[in-house]
Amino acid sequence: MSSHKRYEFSVSVETAFVPDQSDEAQNRYVFSYTVTISNIGSIAAQLISRHWLITDASSQVQEVRGLGVVGAQPLLQPSESFQYTSGCVLTTPVGTMEGSYQIVAEDGTQFEAPIPAFTLAIPRVLH
Repeated sequence: MSSHKRYEFSVSVETAFVPDQSDEAQNRYVFSYTVTISNIGSIAAQLISRHWLITDASSQVQEVRGLGVVGAQPLLQPSESFQYTSGCVLTTPVGTMEGSYQIVAEDGTQFEAPIPAFTLAIPRVLH
């Protein structure tokens, strides 16, 4: 009897504007984002690397690739989650981020976990 293995991670993101690190006069807008990565599959797997596309309101795209997240390559058992907070600097008050995590399951299977696009935006200010 063979058990069917599922390789699947879910990703959710919460964002925040960081006004004390931002400088609108210098077109510097700092945002933090908190990512929760959950192993919703049936086999332990490790996050190896990340790939981000960061687009500002001027359609300038930064591409970021790197090993791990915040210096870690978390190994998640089924139903385990890992949460981390990182930051991003934009030259416009609004932008988007999206991407994927590259994952390797303990049986050697490689797969990607998509990071759905999310918006970075300063809170609306009433004048």
